[in-house]
Amino acid sequence: MSDSTHQLERLQAAYEASGDLAYDWNLVDDGIAWLGGNPASLGLPAFSELSNGEAFHQHIHPDDLTVRLEALSALYKGRRSFECEFRCRGGDGRFRRFHDRGVAVYGPDGRPLRLSGILRAVGGQRREPLRDRHFADYDELTGRYSRTRLHEALDQAIYYALRYDVSGAFMVVGVDKINVVNQAFGYEVADAIILAIGQRLDRCLRASDTVGRLGGDRFGVVLTNCPSSDVPQAAEKLLEIARNTRIDTPSGPIHVTVSVGAVVFPRAIRASVDAVTKAEIALQNAKRASSNSWSVYSYSEEQRRDHRRNMVVAEQVKRALTDERLALAFQPIVRASDHVPEMHECLLRMTLPDGELVPAGAFMPVVEELGLIRLIDKRVLELAIAQMDTHPAARLAVNVSALTATNRSWLSGTVAALRPRPEIAERLTVEITETAGLDDVEECARFVATLRDLGCRVALDDFGAGYTSFRHLKMLAVNMVKIDGSFVRDIANNPDNLIFIRTLIGLAGNFGLDTVAECVEHMEEATLLRDEGVQYLQGYAFGKPSLIPPWPSAAPRQIAAAPAERVRLGQRRLG
Repeated sequence: MSDSTHQLERLQAAYEASGDLAYDWNLVDDGIAWLGGNPASLGLPAFSELSNGEAFHQHIHPDDLTVRLEALSALYKGRRSFECEFRCRGGDGRFRRFHDRGVAVYGPDGRPLRLSGILRAVGGQRREPLRDRHFADYDELTGRYSRTRLHEALDQAIYYALRYDVSGAFMVVGVDKINVVNQAFGYEVADAIILAIGQRLDRCLRASDTVGRLGGDRFGVVLTNCPSSDVPQAAEKLLEIARNTRIDTPSGPIHVTVSVGAVVFPRAIRASVDAVTKAEIALQNAKRASSNSWSVYSYSEEQRRDHRRNMVVAEQVKRALTDERLALAFQPIVRASDHVPEMHECLLRMTLPDGELVPAGAFMPVVEELGLIRLIDKRVLELAIAQMDTHPAARLAVNVSALTATNRSWLSGTVAALRPRPEIAERLTVEITETAGLDDVEECARFVATLRDLGCRVALDDFGAGYTSFRHLKMLAVNMVKIDGSFVRDIANNPDNLIFIRTLIGLAGNFGLDTVAECVEHMEEATLLRDEGVQYLQGYAFGKPSLIPPWPSAAPRQIAAAPAERVRLGQRRLG
């Protein structure tokens, strides 16, 4: 064995013992050779995913990538040493901070040929899970509880109220007309307002109360031991946090107000998702009445009837899950250039015991309200994977709810299902709604990063329905955006919608994202959208959802329980 081999082995052992990784980066062909222990022990992806500079940069946090690129550019200006810090995404989708230090080797022409350096986890490996947990539990902008952690606190409060026969209240505090501020002054001013509101909420609450950011312009407040008679006074107290004082922003002092929607628990509430839904309804009622007002969710006789009817629907959905009476319908998403299908979106259908087929729109609102959506999303993913496993030509897109997009257990199951099957993952697109992305940007960004690490594509659905800023779009790092159908319908006769779509296309183009236009019903619209630069189209102009898979040799078991002649999309309601 040669001395050089012995030396290499000693270096390998030394780096394994230190916990650091060494690399030699060929700047000519972009290849990277690594030396050291298991990269997963530092929270990095496998070496196979870091085999060149381009691949490595895809794992670096978008906010930090420019820092590293600037440090690298200095090498081409004669600076021999290189040093920077950045966050890198590991195989589990989490970002961890690393310190990178190296030295360049130059050629005769003065250009750098190689870069050799050391990559070291900042703060030590054992502290990283604590840091990751902090980011998961707390909103990055305001420092208040994240949406996920707020749901956990609310569930605990509901359990306590049920066990000890006491009342509590959950309130959603929404900043009035924040969209106007965002459009007039930019997201930095809007962020300053949201940050200030969060701080003021903290100061006016009791030590036993909990505040968190639900997302966008909304905060959630959990009030323990709060009888219904105290709710009006508590709501008025929350309104006062912004009523009489201006908020300092980068554009000067600005006056804003807030509105409050409240619900008392436990009553008919057994889970946090139900409390949040009802408080959001109350908030919308308050805003419809006037700005800077509050409303408490009340159970009318009609609502009680709806609740009983929803219980029937929920039971039917549970039985359909157990009896495997859920099936997928497939709608094509075509290339705008030649109308050839690129993939098919999976749309859920439920078969009743009598064989009648029910579209998702008839039961999904109930499923979401009662907290069953994760079970449904899990089943849809299983059905889609089964199709792609049987049919290599199938390329599918599945929708995921806001709750699922921030649920770690669902994501862990998805990783377990797709990690050993990269040939399936690369044919799967996961769609999340824009409003889901805005509700908990940090948690959703982790969700997107994990899916992309698996090889999946991620699309932002209903783009334009929310108020995504450049910062949000950058953080989410999706592959494509689907323009909300409300802006596409009748676009040929609606110049306002056309102008808005051009803005959305421009925003997506700045980040190199593909665009899909939904609800395209006429070829005139398809031609106009193609000419505006939209890459993909979806709608009745190219095909309605069909239970019969469009690829060859489809397995008949998908549709056995629901004959095509029984399909009545959009006409059947339950209960």
